[in-house]
Amino acid sequence: MTLRIAELHHFTVRIPPGPDAAGAALRFYNDVLGLESDHANSDRPGDGYRINAGHHAQVHLLPGSPRTLAAGEIDVTSPHLSCAVESIDEAQAELDRLSVTYRVVHGRLGPDSRRLFLADPAGNLIELHQLGTCRCTGRAREGIGQARVSGTVLFADMRGFTAVAEQLAPSDVVPLLNEYFSMLSAVTREHGGTVFHMAGDGLMAGFGLPLPADDASGRAIAAARGMIDGFGRLAADWKARLGIEAGIGIGINAGDVIVGDVGAPERPSYTLIGDTVNVAARLVQRARAGEALFSLSVKRSLDPVPTGIVELPPLVLRGRTRPVEIYCMESPTRMDLRPAAA
Repeated sequence: MTLRIAELHHFTVRIPPGPDAAGAALRFYNDVLGLESDHANSDRPGDGYRINAGHHAQVHLLPGSPRTLAAGEIDVTSPHLSCAVESIDEAQAELDRLSVTYRVVHGRLGPDSRRLFLADPAGNLIELHQLGTCRCTGRAREGIGQARVSGTVLFADMRGFTAVAEQLAPSDVVPLLNEYFSMLSAVTREHGGTVFHMAGDGLMAGFGLPLPADDASGRAIAAARGMIDGFGRLAADWKARLGIEAGIGIGINAGDVIVGDVGAPERPSYTLIGDTVNVAARLVQRARAGEALFSLSVKRSLDPVPTGIVELPPLVLRGRTRPVEIYCMESPTRMDLRPAAA
């Protein structure tokens, strides 16, 4: 019996630690090779940066330095080729039959999952794991990668960013954005959410998406509080160091969304689309700095409803027969940094 490889999954390459090295690597893979970062997979701390390479495979950029190992030990963080197998049980049994040395890593891809690490005769590291136990395989398959599911969508958008970009040199703006997106991503992960998109100064995250989760709206509200608090600390530091003023607005909506690959065939983006997403995007546009606006569908999902919630005038949307009832979770530092209407 031979191993049955279903598909090439990813290749992991090591990059030096630190934001400068990560930025240079990402610019190379994004701008030179034309590959797109997979923000949907940014919810695993310590897994580095993931780059889509076609519909199934990825390149994983893992910051860090080579480890000192005992004789015969396998460093699973070394650059390696990863393949999905049709049956991890059969693969492990075959390695045992052939007396091939390997290392088992449990739980990284789910509580019951395991990965097998082995070396080829030249010393190159190879990973084997069960087909369908990780996101970038699952997302490429009908019924998982493209589906209508129910969940909660959160948009976060910086207020005052245009003025910040005009005041500072690009070399100063980029580190601020990196701080900002790192904070938003960390808070999203902390509350069980998934980052689907980052662009400009905005982020889109899903809770209970693409896989169902208990209390998705409650998680989104808790994440919104964490984002407002986290940005408050960033903004205070930026004002002290650079004399700039900025804030964050958030919009949240719950309902059915379509999850799937959208875009040109050569550069698909794994994202969320649908009316639920559109309403959340409109809510973040209306939010002032320090505000999180959410819809009635979110409020109905909260148990209990947080204190300090203020009902606002309904939001009228083009093409809708009924306005959207909205609520505000505000912070003491709320301010209006939106440009004045012409």
